[in-house]
Formats: sequence, structure tokens, C-alpha cells
Amino acid sequence: MKLYWRLLRYLRPHRKHFILAVIFGATFALLSGVSLTMVVPFTKIIFEMNDVSLQMQQQPIEYSKLLHLDKDTIVRIIGGTTKPEILGRFCIFLILIFLIKNIFLYGWSYFIVSVEQGVVRDIRDELFAHYHKLPLEFFHGHSAGELISRITNDITLVRGAVANGLSDLIKNFLQSIVFVALVFMASWKMAIATILIMPPSVALISVFGKAMRSNSTKTQREMAAITTTLQESVSGIRVVKAFAMERFEISRFKKFANDYFQTMVRLTRIGSLAIPLTEMLGVIAATIILWYAGSQILAGTGLTSDKFFLFLISAFALMQPVKVLSRVNIDIQQGLAAGARIFQVLDTRPKIEEKPNPVILTRFNDEIRFDHVGFHYPDGSFVLENINFEVKKGQIVALVGPSGGGKSTIADLIPRFYDPTSGCVIIDEHDLKDVGISSLRNLLGIVTQETILFNDTVYNNVAYGQAEIGREAVERALEAACALDFVREMPQGLDTIIGDRGVKLSGGQRQRLAIARALLKDPPILIFDEATSALDSESEQLITQAISNLLSGRTVVIIAHRLSTIRRADLILVVDNGKIVETGDHTDLITKSGLYKRLYDLQFQDTVI
Repeated sequence: MKLYWRLLRYLRPHRKHFILAVIFGATFALLSGVSLTMVVPFTKIIFEMNDVSLQMQQQPIEYSKLLHLDKDTIVRIIGGTTKPEILGRFCIFLILIFLIKNIFLYGWSYFIVSVEQGVVRDIRDELFAHYHKLPLEFFHGHSAGELISRITNDITLVRGAVANGLSDLIKNFLQSIVFVALVFMASWKMAIATILIMPPSVALISVFGKAMRSNSTKTQREMAAITTTLQESVSGIRVVKAFAMERFEISRFKKFANDYFQTMVRLTRIGSLAIPLTEMLGVIAATIILWYAGSQILAGTGLTSDKFFLFLISAFALMQPVKVLSRVNIDIQQGLAAGARIFQVLDTRPKIEEKPNPVILTRFNDEIRFDHVGFHYPDGSFVLENINFEVKKGQIVALVGPSGGGKSTIADLIPRFYDPTSGCVIIDEHDLKDVGISSLRNLLGIVTQETILFNDTVYNNVAYGQAEIGREAVERALEAACALDFVREMPQGLDTIIGDRGVKLSGGQRQRLAIARALLKDPPILIFDEATSALDSESEQLITQAISNLLSGRTVVIIAHRLSTIRRADLILVVDNGKIVETGDHTDLITKSGLYKRLYDLQFQDTVI
């Protein structure tokens, strides 16, 4: 119940439309009861009524008698003096009642769809925004397909539980009350007998609800597995085809799809069984009562025919909202299962949090300093130990060393992708933990080891997030990254769509666009993580020269295995097993018989490191 109340909080911004929907639904329920009571005047008009005198029509109407379905009062409200006239007026009145009832039914639907879609949008927006607040390590532990499934499939299921489900619950509950009231108006003795069917129906709904919730959770996990497999297979299609693994991927997808199929069949069968069982339980009870009441009428000791018909129609009409309530319970249970998965993510608190009233950096003035920094992941898989160094403004600092030694982790501490587990990283005498995250990252331009591009134009990829940037500025950045020539050769130039993750480009072209994007940002601090690893030697030389010309007065951190890219670095840090084992410039380190010298010798023997 606590989970459901938490979901219902998303109704607050839409409470106006929700209240209107409830009002329209309640009015519809009331008018459904009124339309059923029309059976009484109809039977009276056909079987019992005589012509009505003008004197009787002129007498005051006592509306309180309507609760007892008084025939004279009903006829006088309808109007008319002869049977044909009364019947004609009654038919017009009946059409108006049903017209008004269905107008309110449409009104309920009109308002509730705005609420349910608004709730879906709000939860989806909140979940997507929360994804961007979570640290990198969260995404290392969750597949992209799983996270996509939660923001698509799971939130869609929540819709049926929160807005539409709750409104349906209220509307059909009110309908049930109206129909029960009509049953009491017809015969309170048989009404009590009718109500006795409710506890078994509620118990049955509860049992099926628990089974539905359990199986719904399983289907959502299996849908996440399908989404993950699809996302991985499509994004890695080049590798799949290169290794001729199409059959393997198809087989893997079929397995997950079959698991989902079996669970969904089981879920649907359970849900489909609940409604007919509930209905049959009510029909059996109503039929027994019908037999009893009919026997009394035939014997002349029971109900009048008009009230018996009212009882009969009301009792059977009661089955419809009971059936709907059973379906609503299924929707709510599925929504609760989905809600639990969504809140599991929303309750994950970001480990990288900004302090209240943080220091806002507008420029980089002096230095970045690592002061006895240590770091390890939560699983203890990697550790940095006692990292100490300074990066002065305007310096080019290179991090080199074997793969897995900790170079990228050191670089990731500068933009606060992670926080040190010991020691601190300082920028201009401010601990990074005291600095506003956005202001810090606005000072940085980063080209990551994995080139990330979007299924958009060249222009939008380079001017990412900077809509006001002119085309000339983008062209200058492309030229500085040695990318302008191949962009001009494209069919639409800057307006060419480059495909998902830049699939239409070569590896070197993708890397140069990423470098252009970082250069266009024009930050005082640049971080290149394997930024030239995908380039051929000619492009690498051109870019290295361009960077040397452009980075005057800026601070640059370069991570590279290819030592030819960092010969001119002011400071080289050799990192191995989470420690800085050597420092100096290229000239100093090449004269020592250390790790840097061994790496240098291996590379110039054409050995890949």
C-alpha cells in the first residue's frame, strides 16, 4: 500500500483534471443507476397506467416519493395525459438520459487520458533526469537495455495503476454502490443475499492480484533482457558480422523472447481467468435469488413485477463493475510491480553530490593538484595509491603506462566522474568536492577513449549543446582537427547525418569530429583520453601539430599509449599498478632505464602496447 501511495503522489500536478474526471465518472455512475430505474415507469406505463387527469397533473410534485419509485410521481414528471403520449415522452426522456450519461462518460475519458499521459510523462522525465545524476559506476553495473526497458515498458505499465486504474476503481466502485442501492430499493431481503457474493469475489480478486503481481515482475525482467539483447546486437552489428555470429545472436534473442512469451501467456491466462470466475460466482448467486424471487411472484406472495424487474436488471448490472474492478486490480498489480522497479532506480542516490552553496568557478587561474589521492571501486577491483602531482596552468601533462594501470581513472577524477576515497583533488586551492559540478565541467573539454557521436548532422555533433554557434566557428574547429576536408566531401557537408554512433564514418573520422567538438568548446583545460588512438600516422601528426599551435596558454592532460603524441609534453607521469612510478619530460625519462624507456623501445620496434 505504501508503494501505491507513493505512485499516487504523481497525481498532484494533475489533480484538477483528475478531480474533474472523478466527478464525471461519479455522475456517469449515478446516471447509469437512473437509466436502470427507467424499467419501473416503463412497466407501469405498459401494464398498469390509465389515462391521467388534467387535475392530477396540476397538483404539486412530491419529489421525495421518487426514492420509492412512486408511479404517479414518475408519470407526472414525464408529463402527458394519455398512455401513448406518456409512452412517447418517456422514450424521449430515456434517450436524453442515455445521451447525458454518455456525455459524462466521454468527459471522464477526456480528462483521465490527460492525467494518465501526464503522469507517464512526469515519471519518464524524472527517471531520465535521474539517470543523468547517477555516477558512472551505476551504468557499469546495469545494461543499457535494462535501463531503456524501465523508462519505456515499466512506465507504460504504471499508467494503468495510477491514473486510469484509480479513476476506473472510483467510477466502478460508485457504480457498484448505485446498483446495490437499487437492489435494496427493490427488495432489501434479496439485496442482503446479493451482497453475500461480494466477500468471495473480493477474496478471489485478491488471490489473482498477488499472482498477477509476481508474474508481472518476471515479465518486466524478461522484457529488459530482450531490450538488452536487441540493443547490444544492433549497436555491435559490425562485430556480430565480423565473427559470423548471426545465428548465435538470433538464438540468444529467441531464448529471451520465448521466456517472455511463456511468462506472458501465464500472466494473461491468470488475468483472463479472474474475470469469468468472478462473473460466474455472481451469476450463480443471482440465479438462485432469481429462482427464489420468481417462485414468490408466481405464488403471489413476493415482489411486484416492476420491482422484480428492477431487482433483476440491477443485480445483473452489478456484475459489470465487479468484472471491471477485477481487471483494474490486475492493472494495479502490474503497475505496482513496475513501480517497484522504477523506484529502485529513483532511490539510488548519486554518490557525486554537490554541496549546498558550492564554489562557482568562472575561470582557471593557477593549478590542479592531486594531494595523496587514493581510489578504489566499490568492489575493490582497482586502487590508486598515494597519487601526488601538480598540473600548472598552461602545461601539457601526459599520463602513460601499461593498460589498466590507472591513467584513465586519474583523468576521471578531474571532472568528478568519481571522488577519491582518500586524499583530495584541488583546483585553484578549492577541493573539487566544494566546487559546483557544472561550473567545474564547463572549464573542461574532454575527448574520451570511446568516441561517442549521435545520429545527427556533423554540425550538431560538433556544436553539441551550443545551438548559438555559427557555422563558421564549427568549420574552424573542424579545420583545426584536420576534419574539414572530408566533411566538405560529404553529400550534404555539415548537414550530413552520420548515423548511430557515427557508423557512416571511419574510426579516424569519428575521432577527429570528437576532437573538433572539444576544441569548439574552447575550454581552459583539455583532457584527451587516447584521443589519437584511432588515427593513422599522417592524421595524427597533423592533429598533434594543430594542438601544439592551438593550446598556447591552456592546460592539457593527454593519456596515450603512443609515445610519439606526447614527446613535447612539459611533464610526463608514468603510471603502473595505480602508482606514479616515474616523472619527468621525454628527454629525462628516455635516459633512464625505467618503464618509460622500455615502453619507448618497444614502440619503436613496432610492437603494439
